[in-house]
Amino acid sequence: MRVRKILETCIYVDDLNAAEQFYQDVLGLKLVSRQDNRHVFLQCEDQMLLIFNPQESIDDGDLPPHGTTGAGHLAFGVPEDELDAWKTRLTSKLITIERKIDWPGGGRSMALTLVFLLVIRLRFLLVVS
Repeated sequence: MRVRKILETCIYVDDLNAAEQFYQDVLGLKLVSRQDNRHVFLQCEDQMLLIFNPQESIDDGDLPPHGTTGAGHLAFGVPEDELDAWKTRLTSKLITIERKIDWPGGGRSMALTLVFLLVIRLRFLLVVS
């Protein structure tokens, strides 16, 4: 018996509006749920990206608490033939690609850091999948 996949990934930001705009407008994720100043839930294929404001979600009464501090890491898979188009799309939105990586085992990715209000740093990769 083993786990089959990751269903949800949680990240924490202090600016939900900026995060929602980026993940919807730039990456094309679909909005599923939003609670002002607490969370934004977005869908990516059959998986969910849950974005929380840690100051509002750390103590939710009946719900499990959500919250953390420090930099996070998130990787999204994209087809190899779309990697250059993603680079163009991200740079057109004034997002800096920090570096392109050619992995020894044969994969490529682009690394960038998103900063929402200079408080939460989120490092993520677009990885050929």
